[in-house]
This record gives sequence, structure tokens and C-alpha cells, in this order.
Amino acid sequence: MSVEDGGVPGLGHPRQARWTLMLLVSTAMYGAHAPLLALCHVDGRVPFRPSSAVLLTELTKLLLCAFSLLVGWQAWPQGTPPWRQAAPFALSALLYSASNNLVIYLQRYMDPSTYQVLSNLKIGSTALFYCLCLRHRLSARQGLALLLLMAAGACYAAGGLQDPGNTLPGPPSAAAAGPMPLHISPLGLLLLILYCLISGLSSVYTELLMKRQRLPLALQNLFLYTFGVLLNLGLHAGGGPGPGLLEGFSGWAALVVLSQALNGLLMSAVMKHGSSITRLFVVSCSLVVNAVLSAALLQLQLTAAFFLATLLIGLAVRLYYGSR
Repeated sequence: MSVEDGGVPGLGHPRQARWTLMLLVSTAMYGAHAPLLALCHVDGRVPFRPSSAVLLTELTKLLLCAFSLLVGWQAWPQGTPPWRQAAPFALSALLYSASNNLVIYLQRYMDPSTYQVLSNLKIGSTALFYCLCLRHRLSARQGLALLLLMAAGACYAAGGLQDPGNTLPGPPSAAAAGPMPLHISPLGLLLLILYCLISGLSSVYTELLMKRQRLPLALQNLFLYTFGVLLNLGLHAGGGPGPGLLEGFSGWAALVVLSQALNGLLMSAVMKHGSSITRLFVVSCSLVVNAVLSAALLQLQLTAAFFLATLLIGLAVRLYYGSR
């Protein structure tokens, strides 16, 4: 299996097994994020500022990277520290920050169901930048696999889960708040397209940086998350009055921050040794984990749309990674 296919060439069986385990753990962490966040709710809302969670996640990733370098888990490069190679990661951090904040801003111009369905277009934008920036060509079979992946995400978002006490279509959180008509404004559509483009570009640009630089992954992450902490610190400070940095945090919230931080580090390894396409499959497969945990922890019901989405994801994985 090649790097473009999401594998690591030349690895023996034990290391390939570790790679597979890493992908499975990352999938589980992605899938657990929304259910864990739901467990943080107090009186139906998140009791802490979202910017606090993002800032603490970036800070946790930065500290873990620094720790791995200090204890020698990854070797520090010989000679003068290559600080000049840190500068390109500022753009990567800026793109990620813009993407994360656009997600919040988009909710003003469309309903949650429309956002969940249309945001799957970022799969297409990631594949487009993957081909243009990394000069990789996707076969017709691989292109079909990504189309199936987009269809699976849209299908799941449209009604993969349902609150047993509510018969409204769409995500349970939207249904619980009462009926909301499907809508999207022209500005919302433009912003959604911008979000999908930035999301795809940020992923592929980061992969390009990490593969071109001959630096330890922990050092590259140190550069990236330093800029990430600075950007998010500024956004948190400029967000106006609100709860303090740790106000409203519980054990569940701490678990959300830690799991997101660890998953971010796992994803950076995927970017370094795998590909942005592999990341798309991890995120899509996490929908299955998300649904199962939501059904178990939040008493939500799986619908026929969930099983159809699961089937489409399985077909997409088989088409993309199967023998050709």
C-alpha cells in the first residue's frame, strides 16, 4: 500500500499493524467527540466558551510536542534549530483557525441540517487540492469512492440519528430546539463554499509542508501549535466578555480537550506518513462510531439512513483501498 493510498511503504507487519491501530484509535476519537460534548451540557447548553476549549486543546498539543522532544521520544535535529522553517506553519495555523471560526459563523445563514449535508463538499475540495498541490492523480475508481464518501456523509447528516421523542428530520439537536425550515441565504452559500475550500486547502497545505521538510514530526507540530496557540489566544481575548478560561469545565470537558489534542497529534502523523485522503476516510468512518455512541449514551435511535451511510462508507473504502 502506497503513501498515496494511505499506507506506509516498506513497513513490516508489526509496524503496519501499529499504523492500522493508530487509524482505528483516531477514528474512535473523532466519533466520540460529539457524544462527549453532549455529556458536557448543563440545562441544554455548553457551560464553557467554545474558544476556551479550542485554546486549551491547542495548548495541550503544544505541551505534548514539547514534552516528547525534551524526553527524547523524537530526536532534536543537529546544529542550529531550523527556526526559518517554522514560518510556513503560520499560514497553516491561520487556515485552520479560519476554518474553525467559519463553522460557527455559518450557522447564522443556514439551518444545521443544511450545513451538515452541504459541508460534505469539503471532501471534494480536499481531493481537488490533493491532486493540484501534490500532483497526484486519482483513478476513476478512487474518484467514485470519494463521491460515495460524500454521499454517505450527506445521508447520515440528513437523518442518521433520531430522538425517539421527536419525529422531525435532521440532527437531533436541531429537532430538539423545535421545527426549523431548511434554508440557506446567498451569502451563506458563498461562505460555505469558502469554508470547504479553506478546509481542503489547510489539510493539503499542511501535508505538503510536513512531507517536504526533513524535520521530526514533533518539531513540526511544535511550530504549528505555537502559531495555533497565539492565534486562538488572540481570538479568545478579543471575543468580548464571557465565562473565564476554565469556567464551566467539568471532567467530561477535560476529556473532550484531551481526546481532541491526542487526535490532532495522530492526524499530524497521518499527514506526515499517509495522506489527506486517508484523513477523509478516518473522519467519514468516525460517523459510525458517533452514531453507536450516541445511541448508547444519549438514547438516540439509529435510522435506515445510518445503515445506508455505513454501507456507502464500506463500499468507498473497498473501492479506494481494494486491490485494483
